[in-house]
Amino acid sequence: MKKMTGAIFSIFLLLCACNNTVKDTASLQRSVPEKEGVSSQGIINFLEAIEQSGEEWHSFVFLRHGKVIAEGWWEPYQPKLKQTVYSTSKTFTSTAIGFAVSEKLLSVDDKVISFFPDMLPDTVSPYLAQLSVKDLLSMTAGQNPEPRWINSGKDWVRNFLSVPVVDEPGSTFLYNSMATYMLSAIIQKVTGQRTLDYLQPRLFEPLAIQDAEWEISPEGINSGGWGLRLHTEDMAKLGQLYLQKGKWNGKQILPESWIEEATSAKIIQKPDITPEQRANDDWAQGYCYQIWRCRNNAFRADGAYGQFIIVMPDQDAVIAIQANVNNMQKEINLVWDYLLPAIHDNALPENANAASDLKNKLASLAIAPQKGIDADLQMFKDNETVFSFNGDEQNSQLSILIEGDVCILNQADNMLFFEKEKWLEGTTQKPAPSLIVNEASFSEFPPFTTYGSYCWTDEQTLLLTLKYIETPHTERYEMRFIGDSIYAAISNSMNYNSRIEKCGAKVK
Repeated sequence: MKKMTGAIFSIFLLLCACNNTVKDTASLQRSVPEKEGVSSQGIINFLEAIEQSGEEWHSFVFLRHGKVIAEGWWEPYQPKLKQTVYSTSKTFTSTAIGFAVSEKLLSVDDKVISFFPDMLPDTVSPYLAQLSVKDLLSMTAGQNPEPRWINSGKDWVRNFLSVPVVDEPGSTFLYNSMATYMLSAIIQKVTGQRTLDYLQPRLFEPLAIQDAEWEISPEGINSGGWGLRLHTEDMAKLGQLYLQKGKWNGKQILPESWIEEATSAKIIQKPDITPEQRANDDWAQGYCYQIWRCRNNAFRADGAYGQFIIVMPDQDAVIAIQANVNNMQKEINLVWDYLLPAIHDNALPENANAASDLKNKLASLAIAPQKGIDADLQMFKDNETVFSFNGDEQNSQLSILIEGDVCILNQADNMLFFEKEKWLEGTTQKPAPSLIVNEASFSEFPPFTTYGSYCWTDEQTLLLTLKYIETPHTERYEMRFIGDSIYAAISNSMNYNSRIEKCGAKVK
């Protein structure tokens, strides 16, 4: 890799800025908390509890009476950027099924095998023949364990249908993301369109949801159960549509009867737990059509690492959250412990001081880059350091170049950018960390937006932190330089426990 001059680097940053401009999203109406019967101080308490939780939140949008009363993004996360919402995608897939049912393209009682007659196993068992769309929607497909064909070949539909159905469909809950993939495949079968395209005029355009992206399978089908990228406000809009029982701007775009059916419990997930355990478990309140029931008579869309759309009909409220948390029950408890008590039946007296404090609090939200010591080593200044890393064949060679306060890491011909103890924006074609990756997933996605920061944790150790800001995840590169030897570990926020190991000799 050649040195990147200051001029070239400036051009790179300009191109990044151009690539990340997005169209203004048609926004929901804004209001102030007290006018909508919510305490500004209660929201401040909520934000302070998030800070004390030790978990990483990226954004939230809080609606009351259909209006945004509080919204915040923890820098470097921003309103203009979408984020992968993992299994919150499932609720959008079930919404597509709702549209298809309303258009009489299918029924929830239709048998799954009827859509794929040329992909069936040689022997169709009675339970497989019985499997219905409704069973896919309610996570009661009867397969155990959950099929995981996502990394084994291109025929996901055929592979799903080949998995034995061991329990009678409809009788037993088992979370099954591939069942949601089958729903997406059914949508494509009956409409001739991918789920994303089918939803465009029916859901996304009426709600002014712009620039949504959805991962695809090797079969060219939207993944259904995961992989949708949305703005936080777009998530809130879907919650508001469900709160309004399918009505948007005075028009019924999805039948009220479907909303009622899709949000009522079809099966209890944990039938054997005690009443005391159930009272404290938001994953044991009943499962609907790709929607979870919650405590407090609420329901939610739910994605890994804390992507939530929480709908509270009794309070006429919605909260959408994007985050990177490990304890999702702890995350949702903050909503019940702080936001729920802040909601009142009627408007509250104006509270200028609390409103001002809330505004300042929201404006100051940030994930601070890690600080280190002032120990930039001369060996790196204006010199490229190349070394081999044996921990991952795909990342077998890396190089580092430091120019001023900017560190450039070249990993498998992908240039990643970091600034000393600050966040520096960049883009890369290198796929972000993901729970689920296949060769087709990101083929239609633009380059990933990143924010990178570095610091010296001691005089021998360089720590590079890279946030893939359109996903929940972060990568971390730890490099230790001892004499002529280099040790390195590459890990991500799904598992920061990678072992640091010795690398090949460096080359200048």
